[in-house]
Amino acid sequence: MDFSLTEEQEAIRQMAAELADKELAPHARELDAKGEYPWDNLRKLARYGYLGMMLPAEFGGSGADVLSHTLCVEEVSRACAATGVIMEIHNSLTCDGIYRFGTDEQKARYLPALARGEKVGAFALTEPGAGSDASGIRTVAVRDGNDFVINGTKHFITGAGQAHVYLLFAMTDPSKGTKGISAFIVEKGMPGLSFGPPEDKMGIRASHTGELIFSDCRVPAENLVGSEGEGYKIALTLLDGGRIGIGAQAVGIARAAFDAALRYSQERVQFGQAISGFQAVQWMLADMATEIEAARLLVYRAAYLRGKGVRCTKEVAMAKLFASEVAMRTTIKAVQIHGGYGYMREYNVERYMRDAKITEIYEGTSEIMRLLIASALLKESKESKER
Repeated sequence: MDFSLTEEQEAIRQMAAELADKELAPHARELDAKGEYPWDNLRKLARYGYLGMMLPAEFGGSGADVLSHTLCVEEVSRACAATGVIMEIHNSLTCDGIYRFGTDEQKARYLPALARGEKVGAFALTEPGAGSDASGIRTVAVRDGNDFVINGTKHFITGAGQAHVYLLFAMTDPSKGTKGISAFIVEKGMPGLSFGPPEDKMGIRASHTGELIFSDCRVPAENLVGSEGEGYKIALTLLDGGRIGIGAQAVGIARAAFDAALRYSQERVQFGQAISGFQAVQWMLADMATEIEAARLLVYRAAYLRGKGVRCTKEVAMAKLFASEVAMRTTIKAVQIHGGYGYMREYNVERYMRDAKITEIYEGTSEIMRLLIASALLKESKESKER
């Protein structure tokens, strides 16, 4: 069993870490305060080849494996979690979705521009009445000649109004339930597509979240991804990759909070000594470091398995569940170690705590992750008894 990274993976991680420290971290607090979309950060990521990095060279990517991408999302999120989630969705959901399930024409048309960062991708599944229950979507796509006419509303979409390419899921045959869901590529600027205002969020404020509103939006039939009725399967397949990215984001946030708490504990003097000398603080630091390392290993294992093409929904759910809850526990402790200063905007730990919370919610809540894990365990137990 080898826990070490390859030379290439370590080089990719180091380059991402340097970019994060020098180019992204210095602007993260200001972007958060203003709620300003991080276009400059995305241009830098594109320049270094991190947008579309898992795509093969023929589409402008570098052919990096899933674990390499995971390492990069972790480092970027450590500096700016908002930029990290935009990168993750762009790569794991939009680019990978078109590459895995798109036609040759769709790949040639969209992937090079996405890889160069000329276009940013988004994933449009959630609706006001369909969050954890994706089968409850009500957006409909009706075939009309060479087009599909789409009506409905998507909700809580990362990149709404900013992204250029949306991988959209809509009902083409409501009578079939989940087997009536289809996937489409929708471009910003198509007539009939409009956007609601950005939500005023607790955290990851530089990553805009909002509504996509479809009013007789005509999408060419050639933009159908896969076959009609395959949308639900496509969404579930892609969400495994996306959840690995959110796990990596959570690890990155937790690392940033731990590093800040460790430094502060060595600088803050009370009762004549640095607070790092007190057992209560030492135990918090020990628990934080141990949980972060365990979360990393779960996330890396899930990335490794997905890269090998192994079905790993249970392992992905475990990684996402544990990493997100570790991020929340770690950031709360980091604020506590900072005391009153941790509650002030002057210190980054309050931002880390706000950013961490969403990792327990989006791309599958912690409750849904537990259901997935339990379902897999019960299935494995049944199969074991039948053998």
